[in-house]
Amino acid sequence: MSATRHTKVLIIGSGPSGYTAGVYASRAMLEPILIQGIEPGGQLTTTTEVENWPGDSEVQGPDLMIRMEAHARTMGCEIIGDIVTSLDLSKRPFTAQTDSGTVYTADAVILCTGARAKWLGLPSEEKFKGFGVSACATCDGFFYRGMEIVVVGGGNTAVEEALFLTNFASKVTLIHRRDELRAERILINRLEKNPKIETLWFHEIDEVYGTDAPLGVEGVKVKHTKTGEITDIPCKGVFIAIGHAPASELVKDQLELHHGGYVAVEAGSTRTAIAGVFAAGDLTDHTYRQAVTSAGMGCMAALDAEKFIAEQD
Repeated sequence: MSATRHTKVLIIGSGPSGYTAGVYASRAMLEPILIQGIEPGGQLTTTTEVENWPGDSEVQGPDLMIRMEAHARTMGCEIIGDIVTSLDLSKRPFTAQTDSGTVYTADAVILCTGARAKWLGLPSEEKFKGFGVSACATCDGFFYRGMEIVVVGGGNTAVEEALFLTNFASKVTLIHRRDELRAERILINRLEKNPKIETLWFHEIDEVYGTDAPLGVEGVKVKHTKTGEITDIPCKGVFIAIGHAPASELVKDQLELHHGGYVAVEAGSTRTAIAGVFAAGDLTDHTYRQAVTSAGMGCMAALDAEKFIAEQD
């Protein structure tokens, strides 16, 4: 028979938002339970150098998340390595079923399940993730000063990342499988006027190649979508910008979603459409998607939850 546990605050998901929510909820004496999810530590665990975390001129992504987890534990947050498989928000206390069989009930829930970058699904792409293949220009663009790089995609994200990367790269090749971009006209105009950007139409990446020792990208092989002809493009970095997928599967039929699946919250807060349910980090943030903003929202969610519980009491 499965065990059932109750907590005042259940935090679902880890990463900067989850662990920060754990710190603040613990300091508020709410004795929170945090369930880490399928990827403990979130997207930063697949990032190498992080140079935009305040207080650290350079830190390894996995090391930063280990420190944040340790901080939350020290404050008193109970952290459990499990996966929430279903969540019932129809009545309080809210109920979460987990992969281990344990059932959790909670007076308040903080959702920190994050978002996952969409990838091409190539074995060679997977091989070089974090070593020349990235899905975040603002995170990793700095490492490609004076180098030639490639951006894949055709929407706002791809054009914005290509423009941003010209601050560092000597040349940016934007690869798109069609012959027109889906981005806003103002962004396309900026791209067309930028001498550092070259657009390659009707192409898609066939393979990423590079060195094994040390692991690093040396170029990509691209295939023409109509003729199948393969072309070699030397580059040191490959940025996949085909969008992000918020991990909102648990609540897609229970909470209001917008912008392609992000959880909607009240302006200036982390409150969702259901009282007592809060959302923070990349699960709700379709604009910034940075570790520091996620952490800030985790703080907000814990404070919002503390206020909610106090009002119920």
